[in-house]
Amino acid sequence: MPKNTETTGKKAATAASKTLRSGTASKAAKSAAGSALAQSKTTKESSAKSASAASGTLRSKSARKAAKSAAASTLTQRRDKKAR
Repeated sequence: MPKNTETTGKKAATAASKTLRSGTASKAAKSAAGSALAQSKTTKESSAKSASAASGTLRSKSARKAAKSAAASTLTQRRDKKAR
């Protein structure tokens, strides 16, 4: 399988930070944001748990733009199991 070379960009890291500081963000949104921030300077992959939280955040109608940006960054850093 190809190695993950994605990292969280500056805009997504800023959005993730904003989500983590938010008092109204859901637990799933904060989980995805934390994962995105943890990967801002490394090529580590997102875990299945954080990818699941990110997916839920992206599907949520109430999630804010910053939370969705962080969630999208988390999902791009998940190795695709179908690539095996």
